[in-house]
Amino acid sequence: HEMLSQSQIQVMLRLLRPAVRLSPSPLSLAPPLHAQTPALVQSSHVHMPVHVAEQFLVGFQELSGAPWWLSIAAATLTVRSSVTLPLAAYQTVVASLQKEISELSQRLRYEVSVRAKELGWNERTCRFQFKKNMRRIVSELYIRDNCHPYKASILVLVQVPVWISLSLAFRELSLDSSVYSALAAGGALWFRDLTVPDSTWIIPVSLGLTNLLLVRWLASLQQKPVSGRFQKVLLHSLRAVSLLMIPVSAYVPTCMSLYWLCSSVVGLGHNMILRSTKVQTLLRVPTKSSSPYRDLYAAFVTKYLPHPGHKDRSGLAQMPSRTGTLVGFLNAFLPLTGLKHFPKCGLFNIVTHGTR
Repeated sequence: HEMLSQSQIQVMLRLLRPAVRLSPSPLSLAPPLHAQTPALVQSSHVHMPVHVAEQFLVGFQELSGAPWWLSIAAATLTVRSSVTLPLAAYQTVVASLQKEISELSQRLRYEVSVRAKELGWNERTCRFQFKKNMRRIVSELYIRDNCHPYKASILVLVQVPVWISLSLAFRELSLDSSVYSALAAGGALWFRDLTVPDSTWIIPVSLGLTNLLLVRWLASLQQKPVSGRFQKVLLHSLRAVSLLMIPVSAYVPTCMSLYWLCSSVVGLGHNMILRSTKVQTLLRVPTKSSSPYRDLYAAFVTKYLPHPGHKDRSGLAQMPSRTGTLVGFLNAFLPLTGLKHFPKCGLFNIVTHGTR
């Protein structure tokens, strides 16, 4: 203690003194600045694609001057036609290239077997020669058409984020006070208010049926019937997701479910356009038929519509007597989409209640 000066002793006492805990002031109880900002502003920093989608939708509606329901349909058609349609056309070209590779693979396998008999190759040499020449042929085809198979996944990598961003944008707009009144009065027919779910379930059921028809259409485009385990699992998974979208879309704002329905309808229309002979000729894709729509219609009639003297297995002949409820109507209609029977569940109790 004798070696410490008076000033050093005062500093040590000040450090050893317990800290005085001040009571919080009224200003400290206020929420932070980011919590006081609207949710729409917060999401613009966290989810920039959603914010960009919101600005696009609001700007599109203000520029067109159309009611919100028509603006949603027009914006969906614009986005899908300008973004996903070119990618879908590119995917069609890549798919046609895979068919050509499959045909060349069969020819190469035959040529290797012929040379193996001539030169006395064993199985290991045949496998090596086949893989070596197949890599060369595939590389030449990719260079010729500039179509690497990994580029076929661009459609999914673009379409899914766009779909999610626009869906979340509609949810945010239905909660935004500056757009709420316009959305609440921007509907039509039975869906006058776009900020609440569709209580009639017309849009959700239409969405599910459209998705099932789209899955059925895509399955009909396969050269061979669906036989592989992976293909069957994928097909049934897509059908399950299509059915799952019905109750999900019944509990979201109508503006979001209407966008989903418009997107599915436009996607189905785009797939039908890409099936056209003129479009496939323009894309330099080999066409299997000069009248694809007529062939699909003939296959549809042969498989599902009743014929004189044949047993009606589709249930369409009994449709008038089975449409007393919505579930009965779906049981008569869903075979057209590839499903044999509508699952028994209570999803449509709100609609079928009181109709029996």
